Amino acid sequence: MKGSEKQPQRSGVRRFTPIGKRPVTGSRWIPGLRSPTGRILPGARAAAAPTLGKIGSLEVRLARSWGEIKIAQQLRYHVFYEEMSAVADAQTLATRRDSDSFDNFCDHLLVLDHDIKVKTKALGRKKPQVVGTYRLLRQEVAEMNGGFYTADEFDLQPLLDRKPDLNFMELGRSCVLKPYRNKRTMELLWHGIWAYVLMNKIDAMIGCASLEGTDPNRLALPLSFLHHNFLAPEEWRVRALDERYTEMNRIPKEELDGRAALHALPPLIKGYLRLGAMIGDGAVIDHQFGTVDALIIMPVSELNPRYVNYYGADASRHKAQS
Repeated sequence: MKGSEKQPQRSGVRRFTPIGKRPVTGSRWIPGLRSPTGRILPGARAAAAPTLGKIGSLEVRLARSWGEIKIAQQLRYHVFYEEMSAVADAQTLATRRDSDSFDNFCDHLLVLDHDIKVKTKALGRKKPQVVGTYRLLRQEVAEMNGGFYTADEFDLQPLLDRKPDLNFMELGRSCVLKPYRNKRTMELLWHGIWAYVLMNKIDAMIGCASLEGTDPNRLALPLSFLHHNFLAPEEWRVRALDERYTEMNRIPKEELDGRAALHALPPLIKGYLRLGAMIGDGAVIDHQFGTVDALIIMPVSELNPRYVNYYGADASRHKAQS
């Protein structure tokens, strides 16, 4: 289990036209919680953000402070830049944190291990270690801040226009510390996402998923497998931006070795497919991170019923007992 999915830093934001949305309920902001630049974090939750689930010593919940967000950024740096092949700029090297402007208004899902305590800078107190994270961006928040991050690689606007009554959410920056890349940690992360989806009445999830390497010819087998077997129908289809479009259909369907193709897929992508994910049209080469990115589209109404039943229609499977 690689346990990581990323979205790279970008200097610009691709904007989309805001569309009318119903109010999203279940959200409370932290008064006065600010980034180091002094900007209020509109995606941050109440300081007493509830536990979304527990398995043994592991807990999943949203970040409660800017300090916790920085710890998640440090984890992302460790995986993306030290373990994988991402190329850091001067600021990233200096801070040893994977960060961008989207961190200021996203929600940050954390998995913490209460059996491992680490010192914090604040009075030298010890807190549970952050061992996993996901970055969550709701459409309501994206519209107030220039759009979804994924729009830098894929043309999301036609899908948003076709589905004006749906509430979208972007998944990104998935990252798990190596010793915790196992079923229990990923199960808890997805339990947290499911609880978040229900709390915010999310109708569909989108986000980039990556295959290691920047040569699409070397990734022809998994890319073609995704294209032939999981391409989204027209009503849900999203196309890579023309200037970044990379063809995924590189091997005829009848020539594909399905078993070998599945083996070549990253575990996270296979997990998305088991949940009922669809794939966008075309991939994007990300030279900074050394990956080829595909778009994942997951309508909540199309999720695998086994997934919904497993975690519970009310996300109660791993609910913390009061």
